[in-house]
Amino acid sequence: MKHKHIYDAQGKQLCCTQEEKIYTQAGAGQIVDDTCCSTDGEANQKGNTQREEVGRSSIIKMFLPSIISLVLLLVAIYFDNVLKPEWFTDWVRIIWYVVAYAPVGFPVLKEAVESIRKGEIFSEFFLMGIATIGAFTIGEYPEGVAVMLFYSVGEVFQTLAVKRAKTNIKSLLDQRPDEVTILQDNQPKVVKAETVAIGEIIQLKSGEKLGLDGELLSEKASFNTSALTGESKPDTKSKGETVLAGMINLNTVSQVKVTTAYTDSKLSKILELVQNATSQKAPTELFIRKFAKIYTPVVVVLAVAICLLPYFFVTDYQFSDWLYRALVFLVISCPCALVISIPLGYFGGIGGASKNGILFKGSNFLDALANIQNVVMDKTGTMTEGVFNVQEVVFDKEFNQAEILQMVNALESHSTHPVATAIQQYVGAVNNNIPLQNVEEIAGHGLKANVNGKELLVGNFKLMDKFSITYDIDPNSIVYTVITVAYDNKFVGYITIADTIKEDAQTTIDKLKSLHVKTTMLSGDKSTVVKFVAEKLGINYAFGDLLPEDKVNKVKEIKAKNENVAFVGDGVNDAPVVALSDVGIAMGGLGSDATIETADVVIQDDKPSKIPMAINIGKQTKKIVWQNIALAFGVKAVVLILGAGGLATMWEAVFADVGVALLAILNAVRIQRMKFN
Repeated sequence: MKHKHIYDAQGKQLCCTQEEKIYTQAGAGQIVDDTCCSTDGEANQKGNTQREEVGRSSIIKMFLPSIISLVLLLVAIYFDNVLKPEWFTDWVRIIWYVVAYAPVGFPVLKEAVESIRKGEIFSEFFLMGIATIGAFTIGEYPEGVAVMLFYSVGEVFQTLAVKRAKTNIKSLLDQRPDEVTILQDNQPKVVKAETVAIGEIIQLKSGEKLGLDGELLSEKASFNTSALTGESKPDTKSKGETVLAGMINLNTVSQVKVTTAYTDSKLSKILELVQNATSQKAPTELFIRKFAKIYTPVVVVLAVAICLLPYFFVTDYQFSDWLYRALVFLVISCPCALVISIPLGYFGGIGGASKNGILFKGSNFLDALANIQNVVMDKTGTMTEGVFNVQEVVFDKEFNQAEILQMVNALESHSTHPVATAIQQYVGAVNNNIPLQNVEEIAGHGLKANVNGKELLVGNFKLMDKFSITYDIDPNSIVYTVITVAYDNKFVGYITIADTIKEDAQTTIDKLKSLHVKTTMLSGDKSTVVKFVAEKLGINYAFGDLLPEDKVNKVKEIKAKNENVAFVGDGVNDAPVVALSDVGIAMGGLGSDATIETADVVIQDDKPSKIPMAINIGKQTKKIVWQNIALAFGVKAVVLILGAGGLATMWEAVFADVGVALLAILNAVRIQRMKFN
C-alpha cells in the first residue's frame, strides 16, 4: 500500500523529513529518489522486511532504464557491425538509437531544462545533453547513446554511494521507538512516544529501547548506550540517575519517569546536530563549488573555440571533425567526480565520527582538526574523573570543626563545582537553618558570605590573599587540591580534595604525541596538582591557578606563534577560550545541553581517547578528499589535452568522466569502513 504523508495541526510534515533533509544538505538532492522512509502502524519486524523489499525493488527501478538502453544499444551495434540487415538504415536506424537514448537521456535533458529555469545554465546535465545531442547531429549515434548510458549508470552508483554514506545517520534515526509502554493505574498501556507527557512512567522491558529522556525509578539497571556514545560496554545506572532516549535496557524490567518532551530529548538534539552538520562546508568543499561555477562556463567557451577557431587556421577544416573534438572535450570536462565525491567524503567522515560517539557541527571542523598542532585541555572532567573525595580536614583547634564544616557545606551548596559535591558527601545533608547572607561567588577565587554577622570565606589561597587573611602554610607543599577556610577574618584551616586520573588519559596523550600534536593543560586548580597530573601523563606544558582571563591569554600566546589550537573542556565554563580556539571540543555531550550549543565538536561520553580519534578522522577525511581532487584533475587534464588534439574519442571521454567519478566515489566510501581506535 502506498505510503501517505502525515501532517500535524499546523501543516508540518511529520514523516519522511529527516532523511530528506540529510540528503539535501549533503549536496546530493539531484540524485535522490522519492522513496519514502517510513511505514505506518505495522510491527517492527514486518516493517523492516517491507523496507528491505522496497530497497531491493527501488534499486531494480533505478537500474531499469539503463538496462533497457543497454540492451537496445547492444542490439543496434550488433546490427551495425555483424548482421547488417538491409532494413536497419536511414530513419529506422536513427529512430532505433533515439529509442535506446530515451530511457537514459530524457531524464538528464529534463534536469538540464529545470536547471536553466533556475538560472543554472552550465550544469553537468547541460554539458551531457549538448555533448550527446551533438554526437547525434554528426551521425555518431552509438557513441551518443553510450555516453549518456554510462553517465546514467554512474548516477545510479552515486545514488547508492550517498545512501550508503547515510547508514550511520539512519541507524541513529532508528534509535527512537515510535511506541512506548506507560503505566496508567499500574496497568501497562502501549502509546505513541510523541504523546507521552512529562511525569508519566515508562515501563521498559529487557531488550527494549527507551523512547524519551527520564529519571530511573528502579534501584539499578544496565543499558547499552552504543547508539549515543559508540561505546558497547554496558552502563549501569542507579535510582535517580538520568537515562536517555536511545538507550537499550539490558536486564530486568525497569521503570523510568519522563523528564523531557519527545521532541526535546537529548537524542533529538544530537540528530538535529548531525543532520545540520553538512550545512557548514569545509573550505575545500566551498572552493570546489565556486570553482565548478567558473570552470564549467569556461569549458563550454573553450569547446566552442575548439570547434570554430580552427576554421581560420586549418586548410582542410572539417566542421564535423572539430565538432566531434569539441563534444569529446565537453564530456571529459564534466565536474561530476569533484561535485559528488568531495561532499560524500566529508559526509562519510561526519557519519564515521558519529558512529564512534563524536559529533562534528560541520565538515569545516573536520578540516580544522586535521591541521591542529596544539591541544589545550582543562584538567577537571577532561583528563580526570571530576569526582572529588575529601582526603583530609586540617582546622585550627580554636574553631569547632563540625560547626565550621556545616557552614562550609551550606555555602558550597550555592556552587555547581564538583568540589561542592565532595564536601557535601563528606559532611552530609545541608543544614538550611544556617543564616547565610550576601552570598557572592568570586570568579577564580571561591565563595564569600556573612554568617551570624561574620564573614565566611571558602576558596583557594588567592581568596585568602585577596582579603588579606594571613596563614603560615606554604601552598606548594600540598600536592592535593586545597579548599581554604577563613571565618571572622581569621584563617581556620584547609580541606584537601583529590581527583582521579581517567583510565584512558595516558593513552590519549601517547596518541596525540604520535600525531605530532603538542599538549598543554590549563586549569584554575592549584599549580602543584596540575603539574603533578601533567608530569604523570607526559603533557608538554601545564599551568595552574589560572583565572578565565588567564586561560585566554595562554591560548593567545600559542596562537601568536601562528599555530592552530583545539581547546578541550566542558564547553560552558570555558566559553571565552572555546570561542578563541580554532576548534572547541566539549566533553560529555550527553550530560549537558550547553555543551552541544557551545562547542564545535562534541564527545558524547567522557573519554579523552576520543580526542586523538577525532583528529585522526579529520586527517583521514582530508587525505581522501585530496586524493579525489588529484585523481579527477590529473586524469581530466591528460584526456582533455588528448581530446583537444583529436587523440581521444568519446570512449576515453566516458572514462575521464564517469570512470573517474566512480573511482572517486569508491575512494570516498572507504572512510566508512575504516576503524578508528
